[in-house]
Amino acid sequence: MGSIASPREYRQSSSLRYPGRAGTRHSRLEQNAKRGFDIVFSLLVLVFIAPVLVAIAFLVKLDSEGPVLYVSERIGQGGKRFRFFKFRTMVREADSLRGSLLHLNQRQGRHLFKLTNDPRVTRLGRFLRRHSLDELPQFFSVLTGNMSVVGPRPCLASEYACYTKEQRRRVEAVPGITGLWQVEARTNPSADTYFALDVHYIEHWSFWLDMKILAKTVGVVIKGTGE
Repeated sequence: MGSIASPREYRQSSSLRYPGRAGTRHSRLEQNAKRGFDIVFSLLVLVFIAPVLVAIAFLVKLDSEGPVLYVSERIGQGGKRFRFFKFRTMVREADSLRGSLLHLNQRQGRHLFKLTNDPRVTRLGRFLRRHSLDELPQFFSVLTGNMSVVGPRPCLASEYACYTKEQRRRVEAVPGITGLWQVEARTNPSADTYFALDVHYIEHWSFWLDMKILAKTVGVVIKGTGE
């Protein structure tokens, strides 16, 4: 099944019923095909955007004090921890300021934290986030196997600790740079929709579903709907 489901399907009740069967597994051939695509696609992208990466790195350093890259520990497939990289879009002390901003969280539940006008975001950071350019270094993580081009977004360890057993199904898949939630419900504050779309992706994965998500991602990046 490769069709993209609308998030409206998951708003009917607070007790979600996920489509498909639990514990879906894919064949070794399918897994190898996805991994092969990840490697080839990421290599091509990195070669093509190499000058862009250099330019962004220079601008980040010029725009504000701090390192070029933001590095944090995230949860990968099976609960495995890995180092996660992005271009830095916030002030250096952003993580230490997070606690003082939790009461302003615009997402529902403890699992997601997002502010439309986060005061920690730098001037350049707002532009990079709007067009998802801060995510570009993650193509290196795809090459190392910690991430995939398409999949559920990797969460923080603190968020993972709050997950229910059902919500932890998100980590059955290799985390991705883009995913179903990013292209279908990126601005939706509902945590239920967030988890439902990720589990839907896991249970209904196909190569063509990945291609549809990638095609939609291009539109999302061009429109600049990131926060």
